Amino acid sequence: MRRLVLFDIDGTLLVSAHAGRRALRVAFEDEYGDLSSFDSVRLDGKTDPQIIAELHSAAGRPERNTPEVIARLLDRYVAALELEIADRGHLVHPCPGVPELLDALAERPDVVTGLLTGNIVPGARLKLGAARIDFGRFVVGAFGSDSAHRPDLPLIAATRAAPLFGRAPHGDEVVIIGDTPADVACGAGIAARAVAVATGSYSVAELVSTGAHATFATLADTTAVLEAILT
Repeated sequence: MRRLVLFDIDGTLLVSAHAGRRALRVAFEDEYGDLSSFDSVRLDGKTDPQIIAELHSAAGRPERNTPEVIARLLDRYVAALELEIADRGHLVHPCPGVPELLDALAERPDVVTGLLTGNIVPGARLKLGAARIDFGRFVVGAFGSDSAHRPDLPLIAATRAAPLFGRAPHGDEVVIIGDTPADVACGAGIAARAVAVATGSYSVAELVSTGAHATFATLADTTAVLEAILT
């Protein structure tokens, strides 16, 4: 069976030393003088447009959640992220086992490797580049640029993979690898399997409770992770 393997980015493929959070804060400093509500919004497991909308709501300004305002703030965010990575890019690095796992998957003709991330495309490119992970090695992807609603992304990625499968893959043909309960849950619409990894802010126990097909502390055991993906 051929499989589409979709990776989340933050907390799964890499850690960015909170570069994204700092860049978002810079973007919002131009929007609001008072950022006391900023830290009340949890960022992991969400799309970038969703985060922007929740930050507006937390600031008591839900009427600011228009496509134009969100697009402007995302542009500011990308500009700030570029500066963050230029200044602190040495702190961005792959999570344990990621380079080895990506290399092992690349050697398999029965695997198509892609991205499934809440990052918008420019942010994804910046973070992966800082971690020295080639964006081009991911054949397909679905991003926060495509939808603010994370459960939409698996179908988008599967549809983009259709030319490689002869149809949109679904069910056990799709494996989503991520570090949050949202990563585990988002593939339900196409009955995808999920492999969870506790290299983000959720523990192994918390991720086990989500019902993931398999859960790992890290992706360092390439053989075990490959077995979970392919079995």
